Order: sequence, then C-alpha cells, then structure tokens
Amino acid sequence: MLIQEKIGHTGTFEINNRKIDLLALQWFEARKRIIRKQTNSGKEVLLKFLNENPELTEGDILFADTDTIIVVSILSCECIVLQPKNMFEMASVCYEIGNKHLPLFYDRDELLVPFEMPLFSLLSAQGYDVKREGRKLLHALKTSVAPHTISISENVFSKTQSLT
Repeated sequence: MLIQEKIGHTGTFEINNRKIDLLALQWFEARKRIIRKQTNSGKEVLLKFLNENPELTEGDILFADTDTIIVVSILSCECIVLQPKNMFEMASVCYEIGNKHLPLFYDRDELLVPFEMPLFSLLSAQGYDVKREGRKLLHALKTSVAPHTISISENVFSKTQSLT
C-alpha cells in the first residue's frame, strides 16, 4: 500500500468502530521521506512523502477505510533524561548536547536525548542529574540556524566592516 500524505490525527478524526492498525516507528524513522514498513497486523506499507518532510508524530493517521485505520505509534528507546534546575543549567546542558550535534527532545520540563554512553558519562562527570530511561522521543526541538549570506556586490571585508 502506497501512502503519500497524512490524513489526520486520532485527536480530531472520527474513528467510530473501525479497527486501529498501528504502524510502529523508531524516533529517527518519523522524519524519513521514504520508508517501507509493516503494520502490527502485517500489512505492507510504503511511505513516500516527496513534497514535504513528513514529521510523523504519535497518533497521526495515514490511511482509513470503512474497516481499518492505520495510525503511527512511536516506539520507546533508551534515553538520557535531564531536568535542569534553572535557566543557566538549561543553557549549559543544551550547549553540551548541541556541541555534539545530537537531536534534542523536550517533554514535561525534561530534556531527552537518545542514549549515548560518552554523553551520559560527560554530563554525569560535570555534576548534572542525569537518568537513563526508556522513553518515547516525541517532541523534537527545532534547532536549526539560518545560514549567513553575502550578496555578490559585497566582499568579505565590507561585510565584516558593516557588522563591527
């Protein structure tokens, strides 16, 4: 079965008495544009999101007919869990994680990172209260920076001069 778009979410979709067939995804599969998986009932599904980044989330509905609804379910995984005590600690922890170019998730005043022993050891050695838990990584923080551009009429020297 080919699926090219999300059609809704369980919170706003009329389920009635249709059977829910879960499509289990790992956290890193939720942003893939093309993926082939099987639902819990064994139905082969090909996701092809060619026009946009899908950013699938828990409860997204991918298919519905009179009998069945295919719903996304994000699997839990081993995570590093931190609950910063103040904004300074939040900034410091985010800097350390961002410096390693790792994905960062936020849930109920806690920061979550997919588990990596070197990062766990580093944060523990720096005195942060870190835990290792199995959790669902659902709410990714959008941490992209807009690139700097220089127009053709400007050179690097004039751009630097205007910034100082």
